[in-house]
This record gives sequence, structure tokens and C-alpha cells, in this order.
Amino acid sequence: MSRPRPPPLVTGISPKEGAAWTKVTIRGENLGTGTADLVGLSICGHNCLLTAEWMSASKIVCRVGPAKDDKGEIIVTTKSGGLGTSTVSFKLLRPDRIGILDQSAVWVDELNYYDLRTDRNKGISPLSLRPSNPLGIDIDKGKVPQKDLELTFPGMSGDFTSENFSATWYLIENHAGSSFDHLKLAASNLKKQATKKNEGSLAYVKGGLSTFFEAQDALSAIHQRLECDGTERVEGSMTQRLENILNRASDTADTLFQEVLGRKDKADSTRNALNVLQRFKFLFNLPLNIERNIQKGDYDVVINDYEKAKSLFGNTEVPVFKKVYAEVEMRIRGLRSLLLEKLLQTPSTLHDQKRYIRYLSDLQAPGDPAWQCIYAQHKWILQLMQTCREEFLSSQRARTPRQVRFVEQLSDVVVGQLPNFWKLWISYVNGSLFSETGEKSGQVERSKKNARQKQNDFKKMIEEMTHRLVRLVRGAALPATLPQAERGLCGGWEDKPELSGAWLTQIIHTVRSCHEALSALEIPNDLLQVIQDLLLELRVHCLMVTLLHTSEDVERLAQKEDWIVDNEGITGLPAQLEQCLVLMLQSLKEPLEVKPGEMNVLQLDQVQDQASELAVSIMKVFIHSLEQLSTKTDESLARSSSVDHFSSLDDGFSPTPEQRLLIILSNCQYLERHTFLNLADHFEKHGFTGAEKITRVSLDAVRELDRNLFESYIERRADPIAGSLEPGIYAGYFDWRDCPAPTGVRNYLKEALVNIIAVHAEVFTVSKDLVPRVLSKIVESVVEEMCRLMQCVASFSRNGALQARLELCALRDAVAAYLNPESSSSFKLALDSLPQLHSGGDKKLVEELQNKFKSSMQLQLACFQPCSLQPVKRTGWIGPDQNQLKKRHVGDHRLQEGAVEPEGSGEPATMLGGGLGARAGQRRGAVLPAGGAGRPRPRAAARSAGAQTDFGPQLQSLDRDRFTVVAFDPRGYGRSRPPDRDFPPDFFERDASDAVALMKLLGFGSFSLLGWSDGGIAALIAAARNPGRVRRLVVWGSNAFVTQQDLDLYAAVRDVSRWSARMRAPMEEMYGAQLFARTWEAWVDGVAQFARRPRGSICVELLPLISCPTLVVHGEKDPMVPGFHPHFLLQHIAGSRLHVMPEGKHNLHLRFSREFNRLVQDFLLS
Repeated sequence: MSRPRPPPLVTGISPKEGAAWTKVTIRGENLGTGTADLVGLSICGHNCLLTAEWMSASKIVCRVGPAKDDKGEIIVTTKSGGLGTSTVSFKLLRPDRIGILDQSAVWVDELNYYDLRTDRNKGISPLSLRPSNPLGIDIDKGKVPQKDLELTFPGMSGDFTSENFSATWYLIENHAGSSFDHLKLAASNLKKQATKKNEGSLAYVKGGLSTFFEAQDALSAIHQRLECDGTERVEGSMTQRLENILNRASDTADTLFQEVLGRKDKADSTRNALNVLQRFKFLFNLPLNIERNIQKGDYDVVINDYEKAKSLFGNTEVPVFKKVYAEVEMRIRGLRSLLLEKLLQTPSTLHDQKRYIRYLSDLQAPGDPAWQCIYAQHKWILQLMQTCREEFLSSQRARTPRQVRFVEQLSDVVVGQLPNFWKLWISYVNGSLFSETGEKSGQVERSKKNARQKQNDFKKMIEEMTHRLVRLVRGAALPATLPQAERGLCGGWEDKPELSGAWLTQIIHTVRSCHEALSALEIPNDLLQVIQDLLLELRVHCLMVTLLHTSEDVERLAQKEDWIVDNEGITGLPAQLEQCLVLMLQSLKEPLEVKPGEMNVLQLDQVQDQASELAVSIMKVFIHSLEQLSTKTDESLARSSSVDHFSSLDDGFSPTPEQRLLIILSNCQYLERHTFLNLADHFEKHGFTGAEKITRVSLDAVRELDRNLFESYIERRADPIAGSLEPGIYAGYFDWRDCPAPTGVRNYLKEALVNIIAVHAEVFTVSKDLVPRVLSKIVESVVEEMCRLMQCVASFSRNGALQARLELCALRDAVAAYLNPESSSSFKLALDSLPQLHSGGDKKLVEELQNKFKSSMQLQLACFQPCSLQPVKRTGWIGPDQNQLKKRHVGDHRLQEGAVEPEGSGEPATMLGGGLGARAGQRRGAVLPAGGAGRPRPRAAARSAGAQTDFGPQLQSLDRDRFTVVAFDPRGYGRSRPPDRDFPPDFFERDASDAVALMKLLGFGSFSLLGWSDGGIAALIAAARNPGRVRRLVVWGSNAFVTQQDLDLYAAVRDVSRWSARMRAPMEEMYGAQLFARTWEAWVDGVAQFARRPRGSICVELLPLISCPTLVVHGEKDPMVPGFHPHFLLQHIAGSRLHVMPEGKHNLHLRFSREFNRLVQDFLLS
């Protein structure tokens, strides 16, 4: 449920006073979210909603109506905010109304009558100037319905200007509640108005009535005198004389008053000119007002003034008016040019574009400004895309490839600009560019007509932009698919390093997001199909590149072979292969995911075949690597392993060629029985339809390798033993036909058995499962050689026959557990070739000598008996004592004295701590296994700036009979200095590798991990990388990715000087104030670099590889790890569970140690 918006608040109005129908601009806050949200607007009590035009949440334009109140507030009402308030007021001016037939001593200002109508295209009716209240008293509207009045006065009207005016109707309608005294006053007002109207020119005559009478008498006397005289108009007559006298009088008068009259004429001319200027001051001031308003940006005022001037003086014939109007037109032409320039200026918002288009439309600008704007925007977006390419082609190298950053920036350009471009076109099509309220229907219709004509042109613009986007992305991500002719415009990335599958995945994600954003605009699918085609090619290319790079990664796995086998006789290579391929499939999850409208790339026949072939080649590469490992010399092995972090773990151990053969044979069996079957499930789960073929070819290849390696090992071990039989038999010139009586089994056979026992021990040390297979073949080879030697003897003496039978029976009984049909048959043939025993004494002698042999070699022969003992590692894998450990290395880092602290004994529980200060001034630690004789005991060790302080309650309180705790400081922390701590991009991986390396150094194959803060991240990585070693996992205060919220939290504590003295004290005591501050800032920067990775991942892609039981603990009040991080771990680690401590913070294992220790101990021992 969204929060209600604040009520509207009006803080300004311009102008602050004016007559009715004055256009005003209202400004304020929360004035609505749109036209539909505005439901009420009143000024001085008059409803102005009909003339209101909503511009933004802080601006509304309207016209003031003829309100009752002379001064009042401006009240805005919206749906979202309700009834608003106002901090300003508007004063309504009421000009004197002069009827069009009334006499006046001054010119009437037309401004008083302009804008009395809402539509400037309509004329002004004279009746609109009638007085609103002819009686001159307050109007008191009655409650009599209009229909009742019409029925009471049929054919009459209450309008006093109507021919059928009814005074009674008017009084009932407008003065039903007026008192009698008010009505008497109204009658007096009517009389005064009538008297005033009757006065007119007559009033001017009354003032000079005597003058008129005197003139009349004089004219009458002159007329009578002329009639009596009877003279005609001749020279010298009285009439002539009178005329002359009058002319002289007139000339004299003119002479006397010429100067005065001239001044009077000049004054009259000046007065007339001033009257004209006053009357038409609007026109004469208009050019200057236009210039001023243009400078202020009040284009609405300019347009209104221009339309008024055009309606009044557009067709004038008066020269002075024509001259001034011509200057107005010149200023308007300049305004058109200015608005068009602003319209075509980029960048520009959609709101400004619509505003300028409306202005130009009102000014009747030539051409089609809307289409000119659309075309300019189209060219500008294309230029932006090209500029983006040029910038990244010349940019400096960074951790993220330039191609990836270019595609992201290009997508931002398209997603940021194309929606406004599309909305501008839609507004052009539906006519809303010119009117959103249905006005200006003529312009709307013209706009729609123009849009229909230019529809194909606009479609070509969209196609050009989408094709340009596709070509630019193709040039960056798929340069080989770009035609040669387009490489100059869209290419240039050919010399850049090829992108890996992970970066291609990020590009796919970016292009998909861009496509989704454009689809949301309802752009037709046919215009976006080219982007879908690009996505398909990118997904296929990403699949193939990932498979190819995985093949290279698999080939390099052989360099990491440490020849350390577990209790099942396998090294880490099969697990590393499975992990590598699972990581590959995880990385392909997004490219292979099928979004709406996309194709499943694995259902394309050609893609299926290529993917299957590449997957098969990966398996063959790995098997070939195993074959090469089996034939490597010690020198080549040392060279290939020199870069490995674990190369220094077992300095004294280097497997013999025969041991390598056995280890690889054991790995081959594990691959056949487990790894390849697991991988088949993974391939099927991710939609690879050729999983059956991949598995079949892989099994055939590993079986062939197993057969060859087995034959090679048998040849190396069986041939020397079988070859030693004949020289041993005939040593000392022994002769079967002439030999002494047998006294026991001769030494050659004992030596052969000892050699077989050595093979047994060698095989048993690597893998108990290989013993029967190897020993049966060795025995078969030895027995076959014995049979051949016996059959080659020409004849036996009695003693020789007894000696031969004794040795054959002793050998058969010793290796009976490993006889196969072939070796049994060889024994039978060998015994059949000897003379039969006919004497009971001979049989008894052979039996006694056999028993003697078995008794004397009881210890040696015991190894041939079946047993369930686990193989014992004889190659230095059992951990050294504590003093030796302190002098050894982990990876390339030397453990310092005191860096490892063992505590207790019992079930293994391995703890990993966080980074410097545990993100907020707390110390951290890590728990690693420590060993003991007999049953494996839990091991735990803490790593930190000071391991003893980080996990003090755990080291002291965990049951020492059940747990062995070994605390150590990782490189750069605590006592493991120098060197000082650094934070390369893989420092979490390095910490995890160091931890596992130390565990191997101590000689423990399996253990549990407990990780706090950064140590929890290292624990997650270690558990994912070593699924066969980690039994259980507990993490708290940890995260698998970094968000902007995390970076803000880290930045808030970056400055250690702002920490409390209590928090800084232990760190500054350990490192010194300067080193601590410098290292902490380096940690903040080191973690921030993960934010630049896809999804801000630290180890997100590794979480699905964690297979051990996992407990995630979270403090609900942890200030450094937001609550979404533990829930993310819970969702992405199979079989995990979450425990939340309501009052827990980042150091919950210290603050609530009892609860935490009990929780962890129960989990580890469950």
C-alpha cells in the first residue's frame, strides 16, 4: 500500500491581481501527478477547473473567473493529496463597464473587453457587456426551480435583455429574499439610471440656451431688414457693405487669434495623438513587450499578445498600425526561429519538445515542426551510438573488458533515449502534441493526417536504430559475423582480446534487458526481431566459447595434481573436473534460459551437434591429460606444479612412475563409476540432449586408458618378478634330476612372494579396491611363468619332484585369494607335469615342509588375506608435529612463530574468520583441524588480527574432548607478518586455498568449517571448491555478493578516526595506528572491486556447488550485513538452514557466546 501524498500547497501566483479572465500562473508544491489527478481549482471562490492546464507538480496555468470576492485564496484539490492550502492571495479588479452605446469623454480601453471569452476565435456579443446587476442591490437567489418559473410564466423570460422580459420572474429568481426597503432602493437606482440615460446632448444645449436665443433674434432682425430694403446684391449695397464688414471682422479676428488658434490646433493634434497612443498602447508597446517576454521565456504571453494583435490589426489599412504590426511580425519570425532552434537542440526532454511544438503550432510556423523534431532526435540518437563506440575504442584498459562496458553504455543510450523518441511519435500520431483536452481539433486532425503519411518513414527510422544497435553489438561481441563493408562504421574491436563466456553472459543480460525495455513500449515485434536474432547468435556463441574455454581449463587441471589421495584412492582431479564442468553449466544457465519469444538453442540440430562434440572433446582432453600425467617425468612434473599454491605442502614426496599409474588407475575407476554418471545428470538437467553420447564416448575413452595403464603397470611389476624365477630356480647349478632331499621352500620363491607383497603394499596404499585386480594379474603372470618352467624340465628325480611340488603348492596356497581361472589352470598344468606322489611318506614330508613355510612367513603371508583395513598413506601425508608445522609454508606464505594455536581434541570443526576488524572494528579468526592418533578428532582453529581474541569464548568453552581447536593468523594478519595484508582481486580465494592447504599439511582429509564475516566468505569458497573434504559448514556475518547498500555501509566506517577509542585500541595495539588505518581503507577498496563484477558477485556462482549440511546464523541487528544476504545463502545452498538471533549483531558469537556455542556444537555433532 503506497503512502498518501501531502496536500497541495500554493506558494505563488503571477500576476497577483487582475480583472476577470486574466491568465495566471500558479506555483507551489504537490499540485498533482497529472491532469487526471487535478479535481478542483478555485480562485477567490470561483471554480477555475475548466480553464486549468496542469503543467507539472509545481505549476498550473488557468484563467481567473468573475468571482464574487474581490480578494481570496487559491485552493487546489487533487485525488492523491486532497484539499490544499495557500500562502498567497489574488486581488480581482472590477473595471467600470461602459456600454457600447454609452457616451464617454474618454476613449474606451479595449483591454477591458478582451479575454472576456474563453475562445479567442469567437466574436464578442454586445449583450455580453450588459450590467450584471441592473437594480444595484445584492442578488439573493431564490430556491424556486427553473421549471416552476417556466410553467408559471409561459413564454416569458427572466433575462432583462429579452423581448419577453418578465420583471416578476426576474425579481423571484434574483431577489426573492430581498426586503421591501432594498426593493425601494432598487427602484430609486433604476430612476437614476433612466435619468442619466435621457441626459445626453441635451445637457450641453441647456448650458448655452440664452446664447442660442440671442443668435436667433439677431438672425431674424437681419432677415426682416433685408426684406424691407428690397435691394439686390450690388456693389455699394448694404448687403455688400455688410459682407465686407464681416470679412474684415473675420480677418481681424483671425489676425488676433491666429497664434492662439494655432496653439489650440497643435494641442488638439497632440491630444488626439496621445489619445490614439493611449487607446492603442497595446499595439505600440507590443514589439518591446514581445522582446522582453522572449528574454524571460514567457512564450505563452507572447503568443496570446500576438494572436490578439493579429485579430485586431492583422488587416488594418492605417499606415502607422501597419508599420507597427510589421515590426511585430518581424519579432514573431525571430521567435519562430528561436523556438525551432530550441526544439531541434539536443539533448532535450520530452516535455520541452512537446511545449516547443505547441508554441510553433500556435505561431503557425511553416513546415511540420513535430516531424522535424522526430527526424533530429533520430539523427542524434544514431550519433550518440557512434560516439559511444568511438569513446570506448580509444578508452584505457580496465578490469572489465571494453567491449562489455561499451555494450552496457550503448544499451543505456538506447534505453534512455528511444522510449522518449517513441512516445514523441505516439503523441504525434494521436494529436496530443497540440492539445490534451480535445481543443484545437483542426491541428489535431492535420497532425494525424501527417503521421499517417510519414508512418513508413518513421518505421524506417526505428529499423535503422535497431539495426545500428545490433551491428554495433555484433562488432564488439561477434566481430567475425560483421560484414566487411560495415566494419569501418561498427567494427574496430578485432584486435581486442576475445571475450570469455562470463563476459558474453553479461552482454547477453544487457541486450536482453534492452530488448525487454523496448518491448514494454509496445514497439511492434517485427521491428525488434533483429535484436532477437542477435540474442540467439550471442547465446550460441557464448555456449561454444564457454565449452572451448572449459576445454582449456580442463587441460590445465593436470598442472594442479598434488598426488594426494583420499581413503578411496582418488586425488582431487575427478572432483575438480566435475566442479569445473558444473561451474561451466552454471555459467551457461542464463544464456541457455529461454525467455518469452526466444528459441531454445539446444533444440537447434547444428548447435546440438557442435555442443555435443565440444563436450566430448572436453572429456577426451581430460583423459589425455591423465594419460600424460601417467608418463610424466619427475622433472616435468616439478615444472608444471611450480605455480601451484600447494606445491610446498609435501616437499619430501614425489610419486614414482608406478605410483602415478596406480593413482591414475584409481581415478579412472572413479570417473567411470561416479564422475561421468554425475556429469551426465548435470548435462541432462541443463538441457543437453546429447548427454547419452557424451557419457558413452567418455566411458569408452576412460576404459581404454584404464586398460592401457593397467597393462603398463602389470608389465612394470609382473615382468621383473616372473623374470627372477628362472635364475632363482637354477641358482647354484641346481638340477631337478640330481638334487638333495627337500628341506623347505627355497629363497627364490620367498623373494618372489616378497616382491608380490611389495606390489600389494604399493597398491593397497593407493586404493584397496585396486588390490584384487592388480594382484590377480601379477599372480597370473608369475604362475604362468612357473608353469612354463616346470613344463620345460625334461625329467625329475624323486627329490626334484618333491621340491617342485612343495614350491608350487606353497605358492598356490600363499596367493590363493588372488587366483583366477587362468592362474588356476596354470597351476594344474604345472602340477600335472610333475611325477605323482605314490608314497605316504612323500606326501607327509611335503605337508610338513608347507606348514613350516607358512609358520616362518606368517607375517608376510598375512597381507594376502582379505581384510577391511583402510590404506595408510606412506608418502608424508600424515601431518607433522606442532613445532614442524610452525616452520612450514602454506601456499607461498610462511607461517610465523605463534601463528598457530592448538586447543583441545575431538570431532573436526574448522573455523574461518573475517577481514581486518571484522568490518567494524571486531577481530576475526579461522578454525582449522589439528590431528591426533586413533579416531579422527574435531579440529578448530581461529584466524584474525589476533585469533585468541576473535574466538576467545569458542576456544575456551567448546568441549575439548569433542573438538580440537587450532587457531592461526592468515597472511598479513596478527603474527603472520611480514608481509602486510594486501587485497588483490582473488584475496578471498587465496584465504580459502591457504586454509585448505594448512588442513592438508596437518594431514586431515575431512573437517567442518565455521566462518565469520570475511572468513565466512572464505569458508563458502573452500566448501564449494573441496566438496569431498568439508563435512559441515557454519557461517555468520557473511555475504556472497556486494550491493550499493553494502558499499554505503563500508564507506560510513572507512575513516577509523571516527571509531570509538575502545574499538580502535586492540587493532592499533596489534598493527599501529597508521598501518591499521591504511589496511582498513585497503580492505574497503578491496571489497568494493567486487561491485564491478556481474551481479556484484564474490562467490554467487559457487553456492550451488556446496553439498555439505550448512547452517547460516544471522544477527537481526547486524549493522554491516543487511538481512537479505543470509536469506540469499539459504535459497542458493542446497539443504541449508537459517537461525536468526533477534538481538544479535555482527559479533554475535562474542556477545551471545553461550547460545552460539550450544547451537554450533549441536549442529556439528548431529
